[in-house]
Amino acid sequence: MSETALLDMAGLRRYFAAEVPQMGQLIDAEKFADGQSNPTFALTTDRGRYVLRRKPPGELLKSAHAVDREYRVQKALAETDVPVAQMVHLCEDDAVIGSAFYVMEFVDGRTFWEPSLPGLDISERSAIYDSMNATLAAIHSVDVDAIGLGDFGRPGNYFERQYDRWSRQYRASETETIDAMETLIEWLGQNMVADDGRYGLVHGDYRLDNIMMHATEPRAIAVMDWELSTLGHPFADLAYQCMLWRMPPGPLLGGLDGIDRAALGIPTEAEYVARYCERTGLARIDHWLFYLVFGFFRIAAIAQGVYQRALQGNASSERALELGRLARPLAEKACDLLDAQ
Repeated sequence: MSETALLDMAGLRRYFAAEVPQMGQLIDAEKFADGQSNPTFALTTDRGRYVLRRKPPGELLKSAHAVDREYRVQKALAETDVPVAQMVHLCEDDAVIGSAFYVMEFVDGRTFWEPSLPGLDISERSAIYDSMNATLAAIHSVDVDAIGLGDFGRPGNYFERQYDRWSRQYRASETETIDAMETLIEWLGQNMVADDGRYGLVHGDYRLDNIMMHATEPRAIAVMDWELSTLGHPFADLAYQCMLWRMPPGPLLGGLDGIDRAALGIPTEAEYVARYCERTGLARIDHWLFYLVFGFFRIAAIAQGVYQRALQGNASSERALELGRLARPLAEKACDLLDAQ
């Protein structure tokens, strides 16, 4: 079924004909059900299939929904070992459909939503997790200056900057007092890690369902959703992904906590981190608790933003209210880590 409520089809047809004629004539657009930030559509033309991502309508938080940055980073990564979709076109003229958007190739593969990977055998599960690990190491090994991304982020302590950013974003979208978030904001401010000089490209939302796997092989063919990408500290990405091991299973948090991972062929968190260290030449990672707590704080702040947009009617997904309410349990999970130290 077509979904055009967030898409000006007539405006797109005129624009494509004038600016991107190689795409052919637009026939249909269908909105993907997932995605909490930038509405994403599968486009069908008389010459093939594409994907369009646009900024949502309405009043937006400053620096959010940066589709231009998504386009830029994926275009720059095209000649590296990091698998990404091929970029087709960026339109920064809000007048075309009401906000900026970009178009990329449609990548035909598999997206996994359950980290336990039901229906696969042990060897394939192990290979998929190893591919995720290798792809993350590849992202963090990119020579950003060589691909023109040397100015993609600001110098200085990445965690300090991110702490300031997400604290502000959380305050801007706050709808009630969450005691656990107050605890995290205070703890992170008092326990900020010193800048160790480690710096590179970070994805910002690196998780299983943002990775397109090959249709029949257990390997990544496209990393998606680069909205939060920047230059920063790679341990933020690694800890963010490892939150998966500490979240309960289920349709909302979708974690691995309490699951017999060994029986499924899924590595432990320690094994996953050790393999990443091998690939990136690290002996160990200090301050792991800080990185994990920061990851929970950041995703809780993001969830709060989703919740506010849902209340305002600007959220991309119909599940936004439900997902937005995760801010409190995510913050409380981080506080559990502090209590257990």
